[in-house]
Amino acid sequence: MNVVILWHMHQPYYVNPLTKKAKMPWVRLHAAKGYLDMIDLVTAQPELRVNFNFTPVLVRQILELVNHEVEDEWESVSRKPAASLDNEDRRHLLENFFKINWETLVRPVPRYAELLAKRGPGYTLAKLDAIVRTFNEADFRDLQTLYNLQWCGFSAVRRFPVLQELKDKGRDFTEQEKNAVLDIHREILGLVLPEYRAAAERGQIELTTTPYFHPIMPLVYDTHIARRCQPQSPLPSAFSAPEDVRAQLRLAQELHEQVFGHRARGLWPSEGSIAPEIVPLMVEAGFDYFCSDEGNLFKSLKNDPAWNTRNVEHTELFQGWRIYAYEKTIQALFRDRPLSDFIGFDAARNETPKAVAHLIDNLKNIAKVAPADRGVAPLILDGENAWEAFPDSGEAFLTSFYRALTSTPELKTCRLGDYFDAHPAQVETCYLHSGSWIRSDFDIWIGDPEENKAWEWLKETRHFLVERLTQGNITPERAEAAWWEIYAAEGSDWFWWYGPDFTIDTDFLFDELFRLHLQNVYRILDIEPPAHLDVPICLPSSDLGYTQPLRLLSPDISSETEHFFNWLGAGQLDLTKQQTAMFQGDRIGQKLFFGFGTGDFFFRLDLSRHPEAITVRFLLPHPARVTLRPTRPGGIETIFEASEDGVLFTPAPAANLRAHWGHSLIVSIPRKLLRVEPGHEFAFFIQLLEGGLQRERYPERGAIELAAPGMDFESEQWFV
Repeated sequence: MNVVILWHMHQPYYVNPLTKKAKMPWVRLHAAKGYLDMIDLVTAQPELRVNFNFTPVLVRQILELVNHEVEDEWESVSRKPAASLDNEDRRHLLENFFKINWETLVRPVPRYAELLAKRGPGYTLAKLDAIVRTFNEADFRDLQTLYNLQWCGFSAVRRFPVLQELKDKGRDFTEQEKNAVLDIHREILGLVLPEYRAAAERGQIELTTTPYFHPIMPLVYDTHIARRCQPQSPLPSAFSAPEDVRAQLRLAQELHEQVFGHRARGLWPSEGSIAPEIVPLMVEAGFDYFCSDEGNLFKSLKNDPAWNTRNVEHTELFQGWRIYAYEKTIQALFRDRPLSDFIGFDAARNETPKAVAHLIDNLKNIAKVAPADRGVAPLILDGENAWEAFPDSGEAFLTSFYRALTSTPELKTCRLGDYFDAHPAQVETCYLHSGSWIRSDFDIWIGDPEENKAWEWLKETRHFLVERLTQGNITPERAEAAWWEIYAAEGSDWFWWYGPDFTIDTDFLFDELFRLHLQNVYRILDIEPPAHLDVPICLPSSDLGYTQPLRLLSPDISSETEHFFNWLGAGQLDLTKQQTAMFQGDRIGQKLFFGFGTGDFFFRLDLSRHPEAITVRFLLPHPARVTLRPTRPGGIETIFEASEDGVLFTPAPAANLRAHWGHSLIVSIPRKLLRVEPGHEFAFFIQLLEGGLQRERYPERGAIELAAPGMDFESEQWFV
């Protein structure tokens, strides 16, 4: 069976074209850790065939940095001598230079962990000026160096030995050493695109593309297309610009040909977003095939008269499809969601041999049922964000996975074009569902008040531009520059961070960039931008982390019925809130409640379904582990294990440990069992296991930390 792997590489447009400054550093940093790593791993195994999707907006920014056409503001403050930093620079460093995975890239480095502790993991901006005064010149220089050094991936370290020397040194860096790291970043930026082009020219990889600024094409075509998959969502007044979709596809092909020597045959529509109206535009732009998500395929077949009376087997997924719409036809593959999501979200949480075995076993099982002559398993996912969660940036996992793929007789990796050339699609549908890879709808980008306001302002600004152009007296150069700003504002990324679905501490910067692109349309035409474009769209929101308990708990462990007051004042973690740049569908955990009673620690876990097992890992004050498994009929097996060294867990008596697994899992664990006294620091996290593998983790990183309450806890935390 063919295995098509498509790694998606994308960053939004961080550059203000009027100032030529990039306000965020992720293009440079992901080049140093990610883009170079990924192509080097492929090159190391010549028999491997892989596909990479490079968005034009990412390619453009790499070129702008390589050609010194733009300034990376974070690089500039990194290069500034520590002795010359002003207070604004120092605040910037302390606020931003810990934006990296703490578990894998900060805490394992003693000096970096020391600096994080000195700033405080839970600092507030109000206290930042006071914190700044506690850092000396050497602290700031080490922070500048370590942040950029830790963003160097394994390929960078292998190619540039000085990086390992600096990692070994660990602290007390000189200005020369700091700048050496940044010079290597620059050199890597210059290597990335030629390395991928060379791999494509030797036939090892295929490079696909995306509409230029990564817009959600169906919504740019007509926002009311969202009605088809979100009939209950409040939508903005109609924004409709089919010609912009056409332009974004045309510009993507032009840049792809300029950089990689030929036009792209394949397209990953931004976020896998499709609609029948887009098919003629993809064909017109010269694309032979596109990829999307399995949910969109099965929703299409459910509504296709030729298929909706059949019992559609899941095995229909594992082949190429021919899509008909508006008298045009194009071929397509639809991603296997469980295996793609496992690589992106779960592989890092498990031991490499187990993770690889899980993938290979599943692929071999698919090979048994896929169409014998044209079977294919499409694995399509983010190719850059997942690797920060691996202690080694994913090197061992990807190396082992690639070797297993190329050494398994039942499997053959292939490029998209090679697959379709050998196996033209033999099945077809004349109905194409409108939706994205996330829940097969567009809810992430439209329907929330913030998102809808952004669409309204985009519509208003575009209308202004069209009106001004019809009046004449605008040079072609200015008109083109203004249109580029409209296309940039149509990018999906700004809408991704609006609304409650996702949040990070740079939400407001993404908001600023979106409004900046709209303001620039007016500025390019020598018009003062409307005042409302200076007002943030992002509303102040509560922290999506956990809340601390406010009272002692005494829930009924044996009761199937949960009363509101049982958990009033408990600590809470909403597990449905996404806190990263990636989306994970089909989440099992919904909400976690936790807290202490007079003699026990309690937690309640609300679940969408029962996993095979749940493990609670206690880190403080003493390492311990509780494993819970549902048994039949309606029982629950509990295993308590303790550890003195934090590594080896041994079974221990678990007197008075109680659990009830109904609609929710409710657990009571005696404080004595956990050896926790009043005032002790207490830390834990929870794992959901399926097939011996970690499926989900709460919280996704780190642990929930609190202090065990003392006698005066409730009076100190008094609330109504």
